Amino acid sequence: MFKEIKTIDLILMDIKMPVMDGHEAYVEIRKINSKVPIIAQTAYSLSQDIGKINETGFNAYINKPLNKQTLLDLINKTI
Repeated sequence: MFKEIKTIDLILMDIKMPVMDGHEAYVEIRKINSKVPIIAQTAYSLSQDIGKINETGFNAYINKPLNKQTLLDLINKTI
């Protein structure tokens, strides 16, 4: 989808997905577009999980369950 739609302004990426995890998807997206902001969303909040998110290069992350206002604030801060 990302290859076809060039007007995407922000990606909210789940870290745990069945076919490709969020870290692998991040790498593939960065091959196409190095500038689009990508926010990781995860239910895993251990320090090593957050460390891996930061190492991958996500612009930000948010823990699940998502809080609407926290998400909106993070989006506004990121874009």
